[in-house]
Amino acid sequence: MRMVQKLEAQGIRSDAVLQALGRVERHRFVDSGLANQAYEDTSLPIGWGQTISKPSVVARMAELLLGADIVRQGGMPARVLEIGTGCGYQAALLAQLAREVYSIERLRGLHEKAQANLRPFRIANLHLLFGDGMAGYARGAPYAGIIAAAGGEEVPSAWCEQLAVGGRLVAPTVMVGGRQALVVIDRSAQGLQQTVLEDVHFVPLKSGIA
Repeated sequence: MRMVQKLEAQGIRSDAVLQALGRVERHRFVDSGLANQAYEDTSLPIGWGQTISKPSVVARMAELLLGADIVRQGGMPARVLEIGTGCGYQAALLAQLAREVYSIERLRGLHEKAQANLRPFRIANLHLLFGDGMAGYARGAPYAGIIAAAGGEEVPSAWCEQLAVGGRLVAPTVMVGGRQALVVIDRSAQGLQQTVLEDVHFVPLKSGIA
């Protein structure tokens, strides 16, 4: 709860996001040797060269996703796609914020780790997938929201194609000069509108499975 209070003090305003952060225990998603750092605002290694994102970044991206005039059911986004399940922490949070969540991971070891981490929670509206996240997941489309935990040179066209009209995509993207920034793409009946926000640092977006 101290972590949640700090994030609120830093500017996170969404009650839904703050409540989700309070319900999902972050220490359950990191190795036991790092559990004492689980509620610090820092990224932590989760194996396979990947990290669990800082709580402030997770909260910021979730709030951005919910801030759109996105397709909703009962006040919640109808269906959300997460690119990069990692250890499963953000997937658990998103399952508190959307009616249905699909989360895809390209590294088999991490996919299995996320399954193990999430199994005790018995989250009925969360579907974990093993596959190439750059291709999205067409069978679940269209999505009210798409959120990515890795940054590439550009946002894959498949993600934009799978975004519903009225939907929002939030992803880190490499800008000119090599810096990585948070990008928001909103889809309307008129097309796609992109907004570039603050600099971030995510692991690189890669294709294929491993």
